[in-house]
Amino acid sequence: MPAPVYIVRHGQTDWNAEFRLQGQADIDLNDLGRRQAVGNGSKLARLIDEPQAFDFVASPMIRTRRTMELLRGAMGLDPAAYRTDERLKELNFGDWQGYTAEELEALHPGSTRRRELAKWDFRPVGEGAESYQMLLERVEPVFRVLRGPAVCVTHGGIMRVLFRLVGGMSKEDACALAIPQDRILRWQGDTLEWL
Repeated sequence: MPAPVYIVRHGQTDWNAEFRLQGQADIDLNDLGRRQAVGNGSKLARLIDEPQAFDFVASPMIRTRRTMELLRGAMGLDPAAYRTDERLKELNFGDWQGYTAEELEALHPGSTRRRELAKWDFRPVGEGAESYQMLLERVEPVFRVLRGPAVCVTHGGIMRVLFRLVGGMSKEDACALAIPQDRILRWQGDTLEWL
């Protein structure tokens, strides 16, 4: 059996709580998000017998770095002893970042409906904006070489991509998938399992 990779979504931010498109805006964790990070670290401490054998990697965004540091602290590890990978950043929402769906609809009537009709392939307007398919192409090389044992702290969009790559999930189901911030996803071989 291949060694596991534990994948954790960053803890909640105020923008998550307000249903704002966060993308690559660098927003820090709120109080609940910090508690979620510590809770996931406590779970990992129970799951992992030899953490020194694990590779710890995170997206370089502040919310993922803070999650990793709190998680490692809860595991009794040096909070700063991990690496980052730029390719693990969240989907770039371009000019849509910072807006709720309602605000976008008021500014650009029909825009959110167009996104819902083909969410996986939809690309918002603005410099650097990405579709989920573009995100998959950015992230696939990371997952092709990431081998367990490892702990990866990243974003909801990245985890949706993983369900397409590993789980063979349809585009529609991957877009609709709820990605919790207080649970851990175990990737082992061809299996993805929420813990």
